[in-house]
Formats: sequence, structure tokens, C-alpha cells
Amino acid sequence: MPSRAGVTMAGAANREISWPARLAVFAYPLAFILFPLVGFLAYSFFWTEQGQMSYALTLRNYIRFFTDPVFLPVLLQTCILCLEVAGLTVLAGYPVAYFLAGLRGRKRYVLLMLLLVPLLMSYVIKIYAIRSILGGNGVLNRTLLWLGIIDEPLTVFVFNLNAVLLTLTVLLIPFAVLPIFLSLERIPKSLMDASADLGASSLQTFGRVILPLSLPGVVTALTFVFVLAIGDFLTPQMVGGQSGFTFGRIIYSQFGTAFNWPFGAALSVILAIVVIVAIGISAVFGRDRSKPQ
Repeated sequence: MPSRAGVTMAGAANREISWPARLAVFAYPLAFILFPLVGFLAYSFFWTEQGQMSYALTLRNYIRFFTDPVFLPVLLQTCILCLEVAGLTVLAGYPVAYFLAGLRGRKRYVLLMLLLVPLLMSYVIKIYAIRSILGGNGVLNRTLLWLGIIDEPLTVFVFNLNAVLLTLTVLLIPFAVLPIFLSLERIPKSLMDASADLGASSLQTFGRVILPLSLPGVVTALTFVFVLAIGDFLTPQMVGGQSGFTFGRIIYSQFGTAFNWPFGAALSVILAIVVIVAIGISAVFGRDRSKPQ
């Protein structure tokens, strides 16, 4: 048995180490998250005219966003697009997560890791791979032409919003599978056994037990994918073309070709507000109702 003095010294050492650890816990979020956000917020109240920066505080950037007939419709269109992406990823990912959760032993985790392997690949390479499939001379069009289903290459899935929708859906499916799988895995098997003992069929057990208890994971998946999709500018830039313009591309252009950083910062703040609202809605509807409040 350790002596009381040894325990006291160990406790004192832990207390001494805990202060730098606590400081680091607060310092990193402040330095890398809060301060940049505050900087963007402050920058959004400056303005640029004829390439010259003015540091006089103004609301003209936000007024321009709400009065210009371009920006608000693009934001709404982007939100709808990202909601569609989130819905498609959940519809495609739920059966995969359900299958994985039904496995026993290490197989489920091995297959889950294989599903997450594409996340280790370069994002740009994955986009080029999808372009090689959906492009005018891609695998899909050549296969359909060879089968005689179409007479000329389809353009419905390339350089438009449909291409952005499909590409984001394919890229973000793993981010939907993981939270749903974790939610399904936490459901006690005894509840399903009890449902079967009471005479419920497999479909009834799924509809009345499994699906309601997995809804927090579904909401988390929807929010996760929505937030990732709405902040993506690279995918629309590479597969969207002129008709696949999204809000992320507008922000990118303000910091790049337009060189209007204050307006880009204002658009970034507006996008951050949309993301915060989405996370807040997720926190309300994704709460685990099975736990006592």
C-alpha cells in the first residue's frame, strides 16, 4: 500500500501539472478559433473603394449583401443544395451504418475503418476521380453509349449544380455513416430482444425501437454534412462550372480575384451565423430523449 505522504506528493504533482494543461486548454481555442473569428468580425466593418482600404467602421458590406439581388439568393440556393446533400448522405449512409452495427466482433470495426480509408486520400484527387466518371467523356457516358441507352454524352451531371450535389454526396457519405453507426451501436440489444419477445416483427422493431433511438445520430449526421458542405468552395469550383455557383465560391472570389477582404469577411460572418443556427437547431432536435433531463 502506498504511504499517505506518497499519495499527497502525487496529488501535489498532479495539481502542479494541471495548471499548464488548463491554460493550454483555454489558450488553443482562443488563439486558433475565437481570435480569428473576432478578427473576421472586425474586418467586416471596414470597406474597400478603388483598391484602397478604409478602416472607418461602416455597415455598407452587410447592406450590400441584403440589397444586392445576387448574394442572398445564392446563399438560399446553397443552403437548399447542402440540405439535399445532407439528406442524400443520410439515406445512403443509414443502411450502411445499420449493417455495420448488426455485425458482431471485430468485423464491424474493420469494415468501418475500410469505409473511412477514403478520408485519408487527397480531396482534390477524389474530385478528379469523380469528374472522370461523370464527365462528358467519362466512364458513365461511355458505358451508356456502348449499351446504346443514349445517343450522345449526357451533360446533366457535369459543370452544374447536379454535379456539385453528386460529388459532395459521394465525398461526405463517411461523415454521415460514423455518427449514425455510433448511435445504433449504443442501443441496448435487450430492447430489441424485448420487442421480439412481445411479438413485434423485425420491421416493427426497427420502426418503433431502433429508428427513434437512432434519431440523435441522424440529426448529428445531417448537421455534420450540412456544415461541411456549406463551407466547401473547392468542389463547386472544380465541378460546378458557371451554372454551379455557390456561396463559398463568392467568398473565395472576394478574397482572391476581387481582393475585397472586408466584404469577404462580412460574407464569412453571415455564413458563420448560418452554421451556428444549424448547430443550434441540431442541439434542440438531436437531444437524446431517452436520457433523463
